[in-house]
Amino acid sequence: MCEVADTGIGNLDRVFNPRSVAVVGDKRALGFMWLRSLSSFRGNVWSVQIDPNELPGIRELGVTNHLSLLDIPEPVDYVIAAVPRNVAPKIVEDCIQKRVGGVCFFTSGFAETQTEEGQRLQRQIVDMARQSGLNVIGPNCVGVYNPKIGLRHSEAQQYGGGGPVGFIAQSGTHATLFSILAPRSGVRISKSVSYGNAAVLDSTDFLEYLGADSETEIIGLYVEGVRDGRRFFRVARDVGRRKPLVIWKGGETEAGARATASHTGALAQSADVWDALADQCGAIKVNDLDGMIDVMRMLLRPKPVKEGRVGLIGMSGGQAVVLTDTFAKAGLDVPLLTEESYGRLAEFFDIIGGSYRNPLDVSSTFLLAADGAASLMKMLEILEQDRHVDSIVLELFPVIRPFEGGENAADPLLDAIAEFDRRSSKPFMVVVTAGHDEVLAVHARGRLQDRGVLTFPRFERAAYALRRLVDYWRYREGINPN
Repeated sequence: MCEVADTGIGNLDRVFNPRSVAVVGDKRALGFMWLRSLSSFRGNVWSVQIDPNELPGIRELGVTNHLSLLDIPEPVDYVIAAVPRNVAPKIVEDCIQKRVGGVCFFTSGFAETQTEEGQRLQRQIVDMARQSGLNVIGPNCVGVYNPKIGLRHSEAQQYGGGGPVGFIAQSGTHATLFSILAPRSGVRISKSVSYGNAAVLDSTDFLEYLGADSETEIIGLYVEGVRDGRRFFRVARDVGRRKPLVIWKGGETEAGARATASHTGALAQSADVWDALADQCGAIKVNDLDGMIDVMRMLLRPKPVKEGRVGLIGMSGGQAVVLTDTFAKAGLDVPLLTEESYGRLAEFFDIIGGSYRNPLDVSSTFLLAADGAASLMKMLEILEQDRHVDSIVLELFPVIRPFEGGENAADPLLDAIAEFDRRSSKPFMVVVTAGHDEVLAVHARGRLQDRGVLTFPRFERAAYALRRLVDYWRYREGINPN
């Protein structure tokens, strides 16, 4: 039997790194979603299904089916249960007898329904699990994702290689969306877990596990409520001293709190409490999925920033004003440059209708000129060397032209921007606004991202992420943020 901790649960490594997985109750009505998702799994996959009508479909997938978990002829590390709620206690009983590492219940209809029967069944599962030390994830969740070993809960999830980011989510949808969207933005995942009602294992247990996981360097957390606030604070403070921790709290409004109660049965906790917790733990608090991914993208870049002075380049006068307002409203400073910088700019800055105080206001059409890319590089180098500037932000239109030579052809402007990013010692980001063509903007962002450049679609997202990084690195350096 696995060793039982004082929280009443056992070692989680068999759950996150299983060698064998059993799916109980997958069926055609679900599209055999679990067995199909596990087609990438490196270990053995077993099916447990007693309905004879479902067996042909399982055989077509090449998976061996048994009528009971106890019939599987090898140890089982991880069980995924998609069964009616009244069957759940029997599955727990079999898992205990089989000595599995842990079981995830996709099944819903428990305490989150606030019905007597749902609450009774959840209590029964909890009592059985705690008495035996069985790891129970959920119910009402999608469980574990480990791309390195192909352990998935959606066929849309990447697999074959891991990354440095762990993600813990009370919501199955958020866990799935993050696991699909984050890698597209360059945020590769080590492990993630959706834990639903947190009947036995809570966010704290998973945070403690990922905090000790050598493959996980950054941890994101979507949480609606915690069962033991004091323990969560202790673990979050400990983990936050060693690894960046990004927290997205759901249900901070009165209406949102009602929604979390019906979603996962979580109890409401005030936004002020979570703000204080984040401050004391050095955690970065975000408001949505975009914020979570954007902050992680910046954390993955080895360019800490402890001061909030930003050098800006806008593509028109009006855009430069909006760009400045956006970063200033985020609590960042847009300072005047040094006299030396102004002297160097005056030597070549002759753009009609432009200015170079900060932001540098340039015309998007000047980039089409023969020396446009070279002039832009001079501006960026001046901001790089200016001692009043800590970070650099460039707005870029998709230059009002298609990319010549096809999607993969060289582009002198994008190549020059990528080269500057590689050389720069300061955080650098490019906001590719839609301009006249959103399709071209998306394409430009993708090409810059492929070159390793940090890109954003809107000023607000760039400013939001940068401000949170400034506060985080101030905390790490022992500097009190404003």
